[in-house]
Amino acid sequence: MSATDTVAVDEASADRWEPIRDLPPSAKLVAKVLDYNDTLTQSELAAETLLPPRTVRYALSRLEDADAVDARFSFTDARKRVYTLSI
Repeated sequence: MSATDTVAVDEASADRWEPIRDLPPSAKLVAKVLDYNDTLTQSELAAETLLPPRTVRYALSRLEDADAVDARFSFTDARKRVYTLSI
């Protein structure tokens, strides 16, 4: 891989995170955790990030407003929603 290829990959990665650049730190943390894990519920996100559930709810709502996450109902428990990073 040449230096130009590395720069191109870095620029593509930077552009990927552009929709959440101006969001609060909690939303960025939730997005990064979703980047490492395919799908998580709100309670799983709270456990992974060590953030209070209310903060995770706020972060998810901000990410949904920015179209950075997709939410769907869980197949195993229809009361829960599963979140996936969409950027």
